[in-house]
Amino acid sequence: MLWPCGGDLMPVPPSVTRIKRDGVEFVSNVDQTKYTMVELERAALKEIAKLVRRRMLDRLRKLPGMRRHRRLWASTQYWVRRIEADLQIGFKHDSWYGARSELGDSGQPARHILRNTVMDEIPTIRLIAAQYLKHIEDELRAQDIIDEREETGDEQAP
Repeated sequence: MLWPCGGDLMPVPPSVTRIKRDGVEFVSNVDQTKYTMVELERAALKEIAKLVRRRMLDRLRKLPGMRRHRRLWASTQYWVRRIEADLQIGFKHDSWYGARSELGDSGQPARHILRNTVMDEIPTIRLIAAQYLKHIEDELRAQDIIDEREETGDEQAP
């Protein structure tokens, strides 16, 4: 199924295609395998986003005056987009501890909290991705870990 933006998206796994011709039955699992691979990639992105956001919040808590404040949970968010098949992590609004602190602004030094968090977690990110993509071999385990809902991570509690 093609969407207007050009992404190939299947909401549920399609059935196996069976073609009978001259007494020979051809069975195609291509669509179901394609669906499983896309959903495993999305599941891996969700886990990576949760890890990076949690580590980023740990670093933000070390800023002066931010140890127990709820603004941190409200300002950081991740978006695992289904049609674009990508992950975005960032700050929701323009705040001194968010985008201004990341890039630097008048009177604020560039702290690169998001950038440094991602760079420090690259080995862990690779392990998470490898763990999910390993499940391609076992279709039943893959179906158990797939969650088809859109994911937006902006939990309000620590």
